[in-house]
Amino acid sequence: MSPPPNDVPCRPEDLGKPIPATRHAVSVCLPTWADNLGYERGDARVVGRMRCGYPRFFLHPDVQELFRTCEEKFAASGECCFAFPSRGVAERCVQFVRAHKGIDAHIHPLGETSAFCVRADATARSEMRAYWQHTGQIISSRVAERALAKRPLSTDGVREKAAIRERVAKLMNVDPADVWLFPSGMAAIETAYRAFQRMRPEAKSVQFGFPYVDSLKVQERCGVGVHFFPRGDVAELAQLGQIASTEPLLGLFCEFPGNPLLASADLRAIDALSQQHEFPVLVDDTLGALVNVDVLPAADIVTCSLTKFFSGAGDVISGSLVLNPRRPNAGRLRKALAAEYEDLLDPEDAAVLERNSRDCVERVRRINQTAERLCDALRTHPLVERIDYPKYRDCENYRAFLRPNGSYGGLFSLLLKNADRMAPRFFDALRIAKGPNLGTNFSLCCPYTILAHYNELEFVERCGISRYLVRVSVGLEEADWLIGRFLEALALASKEPAG
Repeated sequence: MSPPPNDVPCRPEDLGKPIPATRHAVSVCLPTWADNLGYERGDARVVGRMRCGYPRFFLHPDVQELFRTCEEKFAASGECCFAFPSRGVAERCVQFVRAHKGIDAHIHPLGETSAFCVRADATARSEMRAYWQHTGQIISSRVAERALAKRPLSTDGVREKAAIRERVAKLMNVDPADVWLFPSGMAAIETAYRAFQRMRPEAKSVQFGFPYVDSLKVQERCGVGVHFFPRGDVAELAQLGQIASTEPLLGLFCEFPGNPLLASADLRAIDALSQQHEFPVLVDDTLGALVNVDVLPAADIVTCSLTKFFSGAGDVISGSLVLNPRRPNAGRLRKALAAEYEDLLDPEDAAVLERNSRDCVERVRRINQTAERLCDALRTHPLVERIDYPKYRDCENYRAFLRPNGSYGGLFSLLLKNADRMAPRFFDALRIAKGPNLGTNFSLCCPYTILAHYNELEFVERCGISRYLVRVSVGLEEADWLIGRFLEALALASKEPAG
């Protein structure tokens, strides 16, 4: 059943409300274009009303309070503290701060928890925050809430984690021993990057296709460099072949399809190059949701943000990594992963994720159908310049890995004609939930480029991504209801403002 209009967090007065309306929500309502700009600029009008946000970008109030208690306990005047889920993560944060800021940081155990506090001069706050965001090796809001309350764990998480691994393994046709769980999707990617570094520490990585922001940041800031091919097309594939023939490569990172342009790289050609030149391939399957495409045959590692479609509820953050046991280098890569891996998924987060994901396949298939109908309805609208969706671009590459019951997924991006004027009007008029995140059981949209790349807009536009792009994640609402809301917003956007 479609939600009644007043229950959708999309009005100006909904600014800052959690989406969904729970303590551990991983999105926040930013209902107008101006609100999103205000968030990126740090405007008090916006930030002061936010009760949560996406956990790697916005510190949950309980996480902020935990950091304050650390500062009261450990920090001297002018110092700041961040808490991380293990000593190993804390030590890597210290190394990151030293490398990028040139100052030392110090580690303290955090009471009776398994977490550790990193203390440094306040001038290092931006670098500690960058490490938190880029690597995803974070403390969740449930961990912070429990630490503040000095409450013991309600479960050890063993049964729940085993169930999640088995669920992912079944979808990927591997043994559960080939599935690794993480506190976020980015943590899975960053751990794989470190495993690749163990095998070729002096080599540069390859980012093929424009990725989600922090996938590239890890490669730029945590190693010796990256060859970046933002368009991921035939010409760049030829350039990749030339580079691979002249230097060893750390590994190749690719999203399938990509976020936000939903482009699908030629994984068959990438696979051939990787076999010829012996470099590992990591494919991120977050948008395929482990349901729509089977990319494992062309990859050494497949990662997925379980925060998204796998969970659906929008109230827990997690990630997975699947190792392809049938690749030639699987044994060596397994040893490298084992050397870098820590089980940092909180048991209580695992319990929530296990419950949420029981109907993952059924939800994704329903979302697929609705998203395709909505995209087909919008594509021919006279105000629409372009819909980015796997059905309409790189379709042959995408369909080469389509599962028998798979489809095109629940995410698309929308670019309007005269976008500088029309996009803000359309976004403000659209009556669906508005905030960061994707893959939720409710439809959710955001001005993606503004939120993800506000400080590098000219750079991403050179890569082919408009600053006026609106990204839409389709939920479980009825298709006719959603189509009606989009057509209504387009009609309102086309009207010239009074006065």
